[in-house]
Amino acid sequence: MKILRSIVYLLLAAFLASSLTAAHHGNKPESSGPVKALIITGGCCHNYHYQTSAMTEGISKVVDVNWTILHEGGTGKDHQSAFYEDPNWAKPFDVVLHNECFAKNVDEDYIKKITEGHKKAGVPGIVIHCAMHTYRDIEANDWRKFLGVTSKRHDHQSNYKVKLEKPKHPALTGMPKNWVTQMDELYIIEKLWPSATALATSVSEKDGKSYPVVWVNDFEGTRVFGTTYGHSDETFQDPVFINLLTQGFIWAVEGEK
Repeated sequence: MKILRSIVYLLLAAFLASSLTAAHHGNKPESSGPVKALIITGGCCHNYHYQTSAMTEGISKVVDVNWTILHEGGTGKDHQSAFYEDPNWAKPFDVVLHNECFAKNVDEDYIKKITEGHKKAGVPGIVIHCAMHTYRDIEANDWRKFLGVTSKRHDHQSNYKVKLEKPKHPALTGMPKNWVTQMDELYIIEKLWPSATALATSVSEKDGKSYPVVWVNDFEGTRVFGTTYGHSDETFQDPVFINLLTQGFIWAVEGEK
């Protein structure tokens, strides 16, 4: 009788343990799946096919990403994409990477469709190199407020030393303190907007002044990560730069934890 009772107790304990385990797993949030990322690229002056390949491959080694690539405009400077005609263009994505170069587009209504799309959907942005000179001839500041910086020119190509101003920021995780870039252009930042914070700087070899080269921006509650480096193929071959893009990508998607 005691043996039978012991068996019953063991079976009951096993049943309860199984029930608790099932309940625990039932309360776990379901996986959200890969990050849905859009890259907008094209225009003059850079090897965008290579850059897109390098950054998607590099970031995907660390983050599970479902990439969508919008590569338009050939090598022109004034392209307008029909993609932005949908006011909800950004909604399907978790983050949008801007790596385009359309400096001569001065259509204010068109540019507002881009910034309003980010704002409406609350979708974070990553802005790379010539994105800062895209729409640079326009008088309105919508795009610059989104970027967090104003820039209309750059210095010559060189190997620039990078000083980490906020080394503990998560977007700079893994960045060496003594990083020197591959041959790249230093963009002259005329204004760092009050909503932006410089994370790293470099010194101009022409005027001796220090300019932001990596920053984060709060665009009306929407996170934006930016870097003015990213001109040459050599930069996109640099594992330090790819790590910078990867950590900026993670910060843009997740914020500070």
